[in-house]
Amino acid sequence: MKLLTTTNRYYLALATVLFVLGTGVLYVGMQKILADEVDEQLELHQSYVSKRIQETRALPPITDPTELTLSRKPHRTGLGDTVLFDPVERSSVPFRELTFPVTVQGQPYWITLRKSLIETEDVLEVVLTVMLVVMGLLFSSLVLLNRWLSRWLWAPFQQTLGVLRGYQLQQPQSLALPPTPIDEFSELNQAVTQLTQRVAADYRALKEFTENAAHETQTPLAIMQAKLEQLMQLPELPETAAESVHDLYRAALRLSRLHQALTLLSKIENRQFTDAAPLRLDELVADKLAQLQDFLEAKEIEPQLLLTAPLAVVMHPSLADSLVSNLLQNAIKHNLQKGGLQVTVTANTLDVVNTGPPLSGDPMQLLGRFRKHNAASDSPGLGLSIVQQICTHYGFRLRYTFAAPESLHTLHVEFR
Repeated sequence: MKLLTTTNRYYLALATVLFVLGTGVLYVGMQKILADEVDEQLELHQSYVSKRIQETRALPPITDPTELTLSRKPHRTGLGDTVLFDPVERSSVPFRELTFPVTVQGQPYWITLRKSLIETEDVLEVVLTVMLVVMGLLFSSLVLLNRWLSRWLWAPFQQTLGVLRGYQLQQPQSLALPPTPIDEFSELNQAVTQLTQRVAADYRALKEFTENAAHETQTPLAIMQAKLEQLMQLPELPETAAESVHDLYRAALRLSRLHQALTLLSKIENRQFTDAAPLRLDELVADKLAQLQDFLEAKEIEPQLLLTAPLAVVMHPSLADSLVSNLLQNAIKHNLQKGGLQVTVTANTLDVVNTGPPLSGDPMQLLGRFRKHNAASDSPGLGLSIVQQICTHYGFRLRYTFAAPESLHTLHVEFR
């Protein structure tokens, strides 16, 4: 929910409460004022009637029985309320009445003066209607004004967000935020600028360390492998030493593969593969299967390639090659002897299905680093982790499922 919407909700809630309370107070106050005004008019009318009786020594004429009545029976004197049927309004109408005694020619009478309250209610309705209209206009004006002010006041913040969205750590230039006259946003821009400078410095240091480590480590490993290969080719090498040299060579080869995998993961996480180009992934899958034919024959696996539609993606060529290679190599390496392998390519998905040993637990856990189904395997356990990082880098969706009855492992990549 946007901040403006939340603020408007609080404003409207507070304004509604104040409006209800204010309208209630105004209604009661207006009702009291109008009632006092009616009582005052009745008392003035009483004074006029009493004075008129004293002057004429006769009862006043009754022109409207709803406004003036005479009675010989005693009545409770004073002010009161009553409801009478008004033939003009054709409905029951509330009245305010005043009863007082008079003596005419030695005879006691009780005169009741009444005044309709219908006009008072009309006035109250008009006042409430005006209040509702005014408060509605006030609410609308406040919302529109608040929206306009928010757009104007929060414009520097939106500009800062726009710059941050377009900022890339790989860019050599530092973050440039527009100046703002608002102190809070100025402090925010200053803090964000300092933070990005520290992050950029750490990124450059990490990138430099990764590049140096990759270069400086690869060279000794290559020398070690070359020397061990030379030792294994010596005819006078004792058999006991040859076995140890062979073990060292396998360990060096495994270390080299581990080094290459970790270096690739580090480069992907640091987003060093920024260049991208359109390529056909279906053609790459077919080429990789042809290159892995020797490994397939060693396990007596006959792969099935189903190309339902061309699969065009925009990726760095090296990452595309690594993605397909790791998916296929994983399916071959962890397959059964004379097992099955089916690769299905559609316009936006790639499915690699292979037979394999039973799997317990969540298959998605195997996408983590150094996670292996078979702990005795000489694999470093980074192939699927590389696939996961590549998919995360490009926003692809990777899913690993296992069907227990058929013992089928499925890796599904959705590219759109």
